[in-house]
Amino acid sequence: MSRLKVAFISPVFLFPADAGGKIRTGNILRGLKESGQFDITLLSPATGEQQREWQHELGRLCERFIDWMPSPPRPRWRRAPDLLSSLPINVAADRTPAAVAAVEQVLAAERFDVAVFDFVHAAVLRPETLSGATVCFTHNVEAEIFERHAKTAASAPLRWLWSGQARKMRRFERAELARFTRVVAVSERDAQMFAKQDGLTTVRAIPTGVDLDFFSWQPPTDGAPTVVFTGSMDWEANVDGIRFYIDEVWPRVRAKRPDAQLRVVGKNPPLGLVQRNEPGVSFTGFVDDVRRHVRDAQAFVIPLRVGGGTRIKAFEAMAMGLPVVSTSIGIEGLDVVHGLHFLRADGADALAEATLQLLADAELRLSLSRAAREVVEARFGHRVASDVFGRILVEAVDAEGAAA
Repeated sequence: MSRLKVAFISPVFLFPADAGGKIRTGNILRGLKESGQFDITLLSPATGEQQREWQHELGRLCERFIDWMPSPPRPRWRRAPDLLSSLPINVAADRTPAAVAAVEQVLAAERFDVAVFDFVHAAVLRPETLSGATVCFTHNVEAEIFERHAKTAASAPLRWLWSGQARKMRRFERAELARFTRVVAVSERDAQMFAKQDGLTTVRAIPTGVDLDFFSWQPPTDGAPTVVFTGSMDWEANVDGIRFYIDEVWPRVRAKRPDAQLRVVGKNPPLGLVQRNEPGVSFTGFVDDVRRHVRDAQAFVIPLRVGGGTRIKAFEAMAMGLPVVSTSIGIEGLDVVHGLHFLRADGADALAEATLQLLADAELRLSLSRAAREVVEARFGHRVASDVFGRILVEAVDAEGAAA
């Protein structure tokens, strides 16, 4: 059987793999390539320097890489006019002339069995006329993220701003996702949301996949009381969650455990948070390898109050044997059990109590660690997720052929 030709369009360069979406996409592409059933052409923004630095890693994801020149980062005030666009602000930023031209040229010059657009934002790069099957890989229900920001915003102007963006995103998701042969969601919950709110019958769910070899297991340590959080600190949901944890939860923890340390691991932490110099709190900024910054922790916290999709950081932590405490939103969409695989805690008091419980109870830490690793091994390895993704690609190609 000949390999399916896949064009995979991502609006972001996938390296370094320092954000959940990039990690998930990289795991899927690597699994697809390792299966030998797909011939993958990856398109994304990239500089020449990025391509040289990450050449080996790119080779593990695709047979061919095609770039377009990234747009230089713009300060927030320069992005203000995008608020007037009919598109959501984060979608408008992805529709650059270089990206549109590159995608249109490649898809017009060569016949692909299926074109995959990574993140719903990338739908703005889809040519008007396109032959073959199409798939949109959604990492979140994006409108839901904006709606949650609107609910937790600290001021009326911010609530108004987030609400307006939520309405734009809801319209955009509904209209754009209906144009694809298949839509991939990262959890059954997200798939049901798209079906219920947007009437989609073409949505399919994949499990969250983790590289089990890279994130190897070890039992939790009994060292100095250490709590960690990992995530891109330039993503609003992470900033909101950590600010809430530092402001409302951490004082409760330190009142009982004055020697406890909180380590926030992730790129671009806001200067305002870093300069506060809260007792026991440190920020690493970008790290090449997250593992060596979290292995000594007794508690891995996910204090998110907004967000969408699934948190791959939770399964990475579980794969490594780190005991997890999370809000309901932080663990949303992941098929794991409170008290067996992790501790669920909503609100400042509950989060502080669960954190302190993990810091104090070595037996509980080990029990959660072992059970969590077992469930991730059984059901959430990256090859499991990529196998399901591959079957969806075949299904899309068959469906498009039947409709022709």
